[in-house]
Amino acid sequence: MKLAVTNLDGKKAGDIELNDAVFGIEDIRGDLLARVVNWQLAKRRAGTHKVQTRNENSRTGKKMYKQKGTGGARHGSRRAPQFVGGSRAFGPIVRDHGFSLPKKVRALALRHALSSKAKAGELVVVSDLSVKEAKTSALRATFGKLGWDKALIIAGPEVDAGFGLAARNIPHIDVLPNAGLNVYDILRANKLVLTKAAVEAIEARFSEKEAA
Repeated sequence: MKLAVTNLDGKKAGDIELNDAVFGIEDIRGDLLARVVNWQLAKRRAGTHKVQTRNENSRTGKKMYKQKGTGGARHGSRRAPQFVGGSRAFGPIVRDHGFSLPKKVRALALRHALSSKAKAGELVVVSDLSVKEAKTSALRATFGKLGWDKALIIAGPEVDAGFGLAARNIPHIDVLPNAGLNVYDILRANKLVLTKAAVEAIEARFSEKEAA
């Protein structure tokens, strides 16, 4: 699969041959993408919600009334969940919402996410991402001309300091190094922008896994 390479000025800077095993999958599996997105979002949940249990409730622990002779049900404490001001039964507790997902599933879903962008014409490859001056206004104007209104930009092994500084306050623009590439951010962006170095690193990453 061949794709044109551009630069930040919008001018063509050659072509690049993309690996079809990574960027050319035709039958995109939505079930895989959904599994990985749910896995990512579950890991982000704080899990700090909690209710008071009976031993933490500040109400008195004294027996409400005598055991026998009242004609009513037997109760031992007003902390029970059926009473106003009592504890909640089976309420949320502090826990980790994350769950495990096989590495092969995550890797396959990443390939399908990359291929979905290439198939939809939403994949852009640029020669490099560096700016002379870290000016947010200038970079925002550049993105406007290129049509990058909501984009995930993978800048290579490291993000250029000036480019990262200029882009960090632009809404709906995420700039990440290669290590930050993930399914959720790919799918929610309208454009996926990769540098040539990022493409090479991604293809090398998957070729190493296939060799292993």
